[in-house]
Amino acid sequence: MKDLAVRLAALDPDAGAALSVIAYFDRLIEARAGLQTIVRGAAVLAGCPARLVDDTRRVQVRVQPDGSTAPAAGLDPAWMSAAVGEATLWLEKPGPPGPVEAMVLERAAAAAKGVLDRTRGHPPQADPALIELVVDAEADEPARLQAAARLGYKATDRVRAIALEDGSAALHPESAEPPLDRAGVGPAGPVAALPESWAAARVALRFTAEGTEQDPGRRVVHADELGGLVLLAAAVGPGTEPVPDVRALDRATAPWMLTTLDAVAETASLRAAATALRVHHSTLQDRLAHTIPVLGWDVREPRGRLRLQLALALRRLHRSRPPA
Repeated sequence: MKDLAVRLAALDPDAGAALSVIAYFDRLIEARAGLQTIVRGAAVLAGCPARLVDDTRRVQVRVQPDGSTAPAAGLDPAWMSAAVGEATLWLEKPGPPGPVEAMVLERAAAAAKGVLDRTRGHPPQADPALIELVVDAEADEPARLQAAARLGYKATDRVRAIALEDGSAALHPESAEPPLDRAGVGPAGPVAALPESWAAARVALRFTAEGTEQDPGRRVVHADELGGLVLLAAAVGPGTEPVPDVRALDRATAPWMLTTLDAVAETASLRAAATALRVHHSTLQDRLAHTIPVLGWDVREPRGRLRLQLALALRRLHRSRPPA
């Protein structure tokens, strides 16, 4: 398919690009990608912010063309859009769509509909009081198991607790799609172990970011992936003074700087970071050279990259509220 798209692009650029779009979303469907990944693909391929809105399920996903998430503002009816069952996929640019945008809308909508269809039967989070009881470590186990049964879970089901940005809890089966909003995800286990999953989820929430230029990073963090970083969470509280490296990050006020540093910290190599940022490798090198006087160290070196990763993690902990 890739070779065909290249040959076709030489004859008709729009047709070649449309074929590449088809192949891209076919791969996402085959991999059972989630809504965040699908909307991100639409934004990157269309070169404009993309948004999925499902008022029925109170789901809204918005991604910038650089792949980062961003808060959603109002909708403009003039934007290009496609129906996704009861939901709507938007490309945030006025229509009518060209050949590439039309194909992005069609294929992304089809992929998103598949996700919504296969997740529509998950148990509803109907009663927050029951969820609070299930994750309460002080509650008796029989009472917690009874509350879980009323929520539709058997004692042997593998479930994980989710800590949401507003401080509330949610429950997800182990096989469920990751959360779409900012959240910490606890480890999966039997229903009786949900209090431990909830405690871990609240710690993971502290390592999440807003996903903006001033607070770039992952909006969803799994406790299973933190490892020894949980020790940092125990050490940083409301009265903890930020270390100099965190203060250095706060001085990185250029619009591109924190996003660039986060990409370097999160990817396997500088070339991978340049790809994630959609800039040339030499452009990334120039950017990183400009960060040295601000930070006081070189993030291109292995020790500097580790120092950056720790500084970013500490900065998120300082910006978060420790669990009560």
